[in-house]
Amino acid sequence: DFAYHVHTEVGHRCRGAKVNGRIVPLTYELKTGQQVDVLTTKTGGPSRDWLSPHLGYVKSNRARVKIRQWFIQQDQEKSIAVGRTALEREFQRLGVRHLKIDKVAERLGFARPDELFATIGHGALTTSQVIARIQDWLPPPAVAVETPLIAVRKPKTVEAGKDDVQIRGVGHLLTQMAHCCQPAPFEPIAGYITQGRGVTIHRQDCANLLALANQHSERIIEVSWGETPATYSVDVMIVAHDRSGLLRDITSILANEQVNVLGANTLTDRETSIARMGLTLEITDVLQLSRVLEKISQLRNVMEAYRKT
Repeated sequence: DFAYHVHTEVGHRCRGAKVNGRIVPLTYELKTGQQVDVLTTKTGGPSRDWLSPHLGYVKSNRARVKIRQWFIQQDQEKSIAVGRTALEREFQRLGVRHLKIDKVAERLGFARPDELFATIGHGALTTSQVIARIQDWLPPPAVAVETPLIAVRKPKTVEAGKDDVQIRGVGHLLTQMAHCCQPAPFEPIAGYITQGRGVTIHRQDCANLLALANQHSERIIEVSWGETPATYSVDVMIVAHDRSGLLRDITSILANEQVNVLGANTLTDRETSIARMGLTLEITDVLQLSRVLEKISQLRNVMEAYRKT
């Protein structure tokens, strides 16, 4: 923000800063009376990460506008390619496979997917904003008198509220979330009637559910999310070059986001120093998961962070 306040080009080429003689990150918040030295490069431009509200690089509207204008001025085809890659990476990171890009573009008011990609590419729209607009793609159905929606219980790991998962036209049934796909709130889901274990809730694109549907289609029933889902467990994988303090930095992000860790398993290859960290997190919705994975991906040495499917 300070660099853009000095001059637009200073902001574009800013790569670091010193405050009172000490090097600080670009997310450092300035205080009145401090002396600031902006470190710049001779060429280059802003990073799209600066526009992410979760990462805290810029807070002033002036800086955001200048950054977006810079990306708008870049080659349109490059912006489309960058936007496509960013959105596909975000969907892959969250384990989202059931959505069609043209439907997503239409939901956000774009006539064609390329317009959506270009808008993301030049920074006027972030992938987090896209996720926020589509996380409730399947709104809770209206309650009908003839076929009431009966609230049912949730998995053992969470104390379910009465409106967590709803089933049409059946009596009170025990439900549990499928361990194979672990559906998160507002993702498209379907129920499978088991023998003696009630109804198992799967994501609609779950490979196991599709196989079961081919063998026992009569056991597949319609289910939907209620209006107030509780927390849900989700498995994520973090791949990084191992370093001292990596686990501390990850747990710090989770603590700040108030995300509970239900389980952890870390394996490090001593020859390559590549660490693979599997975590089971307790989240409230896909948007929170997106925010957490984005912040973890920005940590030093982290190569990728994604939801396991």
